[in-house]
Amino acid sequence: MYSLHRISGFLFSVFLSLTASGSNPFSLPAGAGEAGMGSVCILRSGFWPSFQNQALLAYHKSFSAGIIYESRFNISELGTRAAGVIIPAGKASLGIIYSNFGYSQFRRETGGIACGLKFSENISGGIQVDYFAEKPAGEYENIQLITYEAGLLFKPKENISVGVHIFNPVPNSLRRFVLPSSLRAGAGIDLSGVLFAGAEAEMSSGKDLVLRTGFEYEAAKNLWLRGGFSSENTSFTFGLGYRLSSLKLDLAFATHEKLGITSSVSLVFQIK
Repeated sequence: MYSLHRISGFLFSVFLSLTASGSNPFSLPAGAGEAGMGSVCILRSGFWPSFQNQALLAYHKSFSAGIIYESRFNISELGTRAAGVIIPAGKASLGIIYSNFGYSQFRRETGGIACGLKFSENISGGIQVDYFAEKPAGEYENIQLITYEAGLLFKPKENISVGVHIFNPVPNSLRRFVLPSSLRAGAGIDLSGVLFAGAEAEMSSGKDLVLRTGFEYEAAKNLWLRGGFSSENTSFTFGLGYRLSSLKLDLAFATHEKLGITSSVSLVFQIK
């Protein structure tokens, strides 16, 4: 029988291998819809993308609420749970999100308050204030951090979007604990209203560049098929989504070159 300490040590080593990858480990989870597209997240309006690029909040004109669960490699201790709401407020929209990762021996909690609005017909922007808390087991010190992130969205044409997002543009010299910074940019195109394709690049401090690409195809009314690729861990992704009245359900699966498959499911409720 393996001891609890050895099991915890194994899970912690897996977690370290994940955070050593190219993307920012403090980023909120992508919605299952976007996860199925290689985690292309900052280009199109939607519930979960609005917390990846806060400029997308400007396109929400109705109250929405969502929940998501992500299971990394079918290991419950590496699961992420998140819930959020988006509230229209005149010319702007507000977003609130909470995320919880880990298990009793290591837990990371994230909370965020965001706002997005349109500056003109073709340009929107947004900002989000984040709170992070890490609670490791044993004698390790708990970590608490506050930072912000912001995004812009440009639409040079009605069916073309260009997004930019920055996370934690604060020097670590001002902090007690190191928090990674990241810059993300991408472009996408909507073809005939039934096919969307996009590509993004992300740079995080001290990490390799991550490239992502993905597509979404409306195969039938209220039914979407998705696929994508991420250079991070040579990951191929696929997923599907279905809308039933005010509810939208999305499923996604992402491969890992060594550790297996990560699955995610998200549910969004919208009051029109």
